[in-house]
Amino acid sequence: MGLPESDSTRRRAAAYVRMSTEHQQYSTENQAEVIRCYAEAHDMEIARTYSDDAKSGLLLKNRAGLRALLNDVKTGDTDFEAILVYDVSRWGRFQDPDESASYEYRCKEAKIDVHYCAEQFVNDGSPVSTIVKGVKRAMAAEYSRELSAKVFAGQCRLVEHGYRQGGMAGFGLRRMRIDQNGAPQGILVMGEYKSLQTDRVILVPGPEHEVREVRWMYRQFIDAGKVEREIANLLNQRGVRTDLDRPWTRGTVHQVLTNEKYIGNNVFNRRSFKLKREHVVNPEEDWVRADGAFEPIVAPELFFAAQERIRERNQRYSDDEMLDRLKKLLEQRGYLSGIIIDEADHMPSSSAYAARFGSLIRAYQQVGFTPDRDYRYIEINRALRRMHAKVVAETIAAIEDLGGVVSGDPAIDLLTVNREFTASIVIARCQHTRAGSRRWKVRLDTGLTPDLTVALRMDSANDAVLDYYLLPALEMRTSRIRLADDNGLMLDAFRFETLDFFFSMAERTRIHELAA
Repeated sequence: MGLPESDSTRRRAAAYVRMSTEHQQYSTENQAEVIRCYAEAHDMEIARTYSDDAKSGLLLKNRAGLRALLNDVKTGDTDFEAILVYDVSRWGRFQDPDESASYEYRCKEAKIDVHYCAEQFVNDGSPVSTIVKGVKRAMAAEYSRELSAKVFAGQCRLVEHGYRQGGMAGFGLRRMRIDQNGAPQGILVMGEYKSLQTDRVILVPGPEHEVREVRWMYRQFIDAGKVEREIANLLNQRGVRTDLDRPWTRGTVHQVLTNEKYIGNNVFNRRSFKLKREHVVNPEEDWVRADGAFEPIVAPELFFAAQERIRERNQRYSDDEMLDRLKKLLEQRGYLSGIIIDEADHMPSSSAYAARFGSLIRAYQQVGFTPDRDYRYIEINRALRRMHAKVVAETIAAIEDLGGVVSGDPAIDLLTVNREFTASIVIARCQHTRAGSRRWKVRLDTGLTPDLTVALRMDSANDAVLDYYLLPALEMRTSRIRLADDNGLMLDAFRFETLDFFFSMAERTRIHELAA
């Protein structure tokens, strides 16, 4: 944008523009033109421009431009006396109107006025302007809520009509683009999206060799009685790779055995993240579904037989029943481990024992089994390796549910998210010093150099995740980080209670696709 010629008699101002995805008339160029005209009419000179392109107005953390502006105001790094914004909604559609007001108040405290150039009121602090701003802020928040509801309703409508909403197809399936008349327009490769608003996406059977492998998995699980880990091992021995060109794990096999898309059902809203507030795992009655939407590649009787076996395996046992089965397994094998438990037929999983009795070691003690001296360390490491595969699979699934795309390098353990950044997931085991203090070692792969390392810090018993560290490569200067309970601002600034912030980085909402 061209700036007016400098004039020492004119007031200097900063422009702030934000473009969201729903209205072309709010493009940054149009906003800048309105702001320029306002500045000329009010004898102002635009000294700086801060911008956020295609950013939601819901969360400040996602808006680098506004954060930079507020930081400059806070530190006094300003050469302007006013801030020019297109309208109240461009400042933000924060769900709490007081949040929007607080950011404006920060500017006022620094003796910098905020002007809303396209509004019909003057932001002069008068009772009228205060009331109108309050109403406008509430309207902006309500607009986001209404838009979210409309987007969700549009997604549900498309799902009920049998159209795929976001995410990769999965092993054995492919995404097919069809036109408004249902005529096939070609297979979409990984990371590719439809280009026309009137087009839609459905799932179709993938290559015949992948379809055969999916059916083989079901037969191995149902007829041969093999567990997911055994099936994964057999696939890896034959050199079969997942759709991400990675080795199979128990988690990836389990996904194939439990996802209804393989019998042609279109299921949506298993998880939700509305208004960027909180990730929610929704109850089954809230799922949106269209049965028989796609061509199945697995017979329904096979699928439901697999679900029945999984339900039987996971049924609720009493404490006495669980311990009785564990004692009999010990008598049969003479030894116990998480792998032995998970691979035994008609047994609850090792994670079920750990959850019920506090840890596997405590369950072992109940049946009179004392592990070797170093066994606990080995058992924990085995459990964490199994957990890592599960966490990676769940993370990929969560990102896909939010419309993101995850791909992986076949040779290394690295996730590429939306073709924008790379991430590596590591699990930090909790260790105790002789004095009883807790310590964690986080290993950063300097060979892979991921843009972001997602470190899961385990609790004292190494049974559950304590918290998460999102460590950007630009801030890390070593291959190993030692963490304590308190690590100072330099490290704890990257600490999070959940992965919601990471998922928000990967979320994609294509509103224009849902408007039809």
